[in-house]
Amino acid sequence: MKWFFTAYRKNSNFLKMWNQKQDIMHKRLLLISNSTNYGEEYLEYTRRHIKQFLGKNVKEVVFIPYAGVSLSYDEYTSKVESVFMQIGYGLQSVHQSDDPVAAVKEAEAIVVGGGNTFHLVHKMHETGLMDAIRKKAEEGTPYIGWSAGSNVACPSLKTTNDMPIIQPVSFDTLNLVRFQINPHYTDSIIPNHKGESREDRIREFLELNPEMIVVGLKEGTILQVDGEDIKYIGSKTVKVFRKDEPTLEFDKNASLDFLK
Repeated sequence: MKWFFTAYRKNSNFLKMWNQKQDIMHKRLLLISNSTNYGEEYLEYTRRHIKQFLGKNVKEVVFIPYAGVSLSYDEYTSKVESVFMQIGYGLQSVHQSDDPVAAVKEAEAIVVGGGNTFHLVHKMHETGLMDAIRKKAEEGTPYIGWSAGSNVACPSLKTTNDMPIIQPVSFDTLNLVRFQINPHYTDSIIPNHKGESREDRIREFLELNPEMIVVGLKEGTILQVDGEDIKYIGSKTVKVFRKDEPTLEFDKNASLDFLK
């Protein structure tokens, strides 16, 4: 019998690794730093990338508006719906559904808007959407997020820039990628201001989370994940941070597949 249990353990480990590999191969993610560049209309620079990403088979997306705080969910939904209608897609918001989890389970694509990450994560846990969205995205349903919506695709919300205006039950998020994103990343430092730079804050995070990688996603830039391929979109460079290692900087011609 000993050989049987040894073989079973080996096969179980193999199946576990195979299932994890299949999850990675299925994922399709469009992770956007910000919604609006200076002087542009709302989501203007993202529109052609969203359309290319969703393609012709998707007819309607399911929207998660819970990062909105200063706007009502109805106002936020209307604002995003207007853009998606212009590029050829219908939109349904989970806050208008009697069963948000069921709406996600039936979604052709999932869109998570920006705003306050803490409030978004609080509501996603509260409504059961965290698990539902994770499962759908791992099965290959296209996922689009900007700002807070890109942050929650990571293992945790810990690299958000937002103020903790509400306490979620957990900082754990979707874990659709193995690295953290810092949206709106900037190297700028306010003149005559002695506070920490963005890199300083990321380095603090890495001190307590030394196994993690952090991607500094600048304004107007996007990461597109298609299975095992990670493509960087944007005219600016992207920065990658690891504990006790020099900061790496890449342009759009570089491969980021090492992040997978």
